[in-house]
Amino acid sequence: MKIRFAEEKDLTSIIELCKAHAQYERSSFKEENKKELLSKHILNPDSNIKCLIAESDTEIIGYATFFKQFSTWDVGYYIYVDCLFLKDSARGKGTGKQIMELIRVFSKEEGCSVIQWQTPNFNTRAIKFYSQLGAERKSKERFFWKV
Repeated sequence: MKIRFAEEKDLTSIIELCKAHAQYERSSFKEENKKELLSKHILNPDSNIKCLIAESDTEIIGYATFFKQFSTWDVGYYIYVDCLFLKDSARGKGTGKQIMELIRVFSKEEGCSVIQWQTPNFNTRAIKFYSQLGAERKSKERFFWKV
């Protein structure tokens, strides 16, 4: 198993994982223009958005996207993990922990002392995984305001 930054050849697999991730989180997903938009954002070396993929042999089995954000309260930057998703067959084998450790290393290199993310309250398996990492849990409601 190998974890690396995403490349152009990975985009179709990433989109399939995004679709599976949305279904897993009981959400909708539209594939329209995703390949072009993902290429523009995660493959651009000047982009703040990073994407790691987990690869077993030649199959992509998971991905994570993350980026640097600013906290006014802490007056400092932190890393926000937008997505972490593994195929069911890849779960429970340490892959998620390896991905999170790489994000942790990246965070330290960027001078960030905190990593934040969220997961639905019904995703008890993920909550258990994150708790085992030693992450602190805070309850908040997330809002979506279309513009």
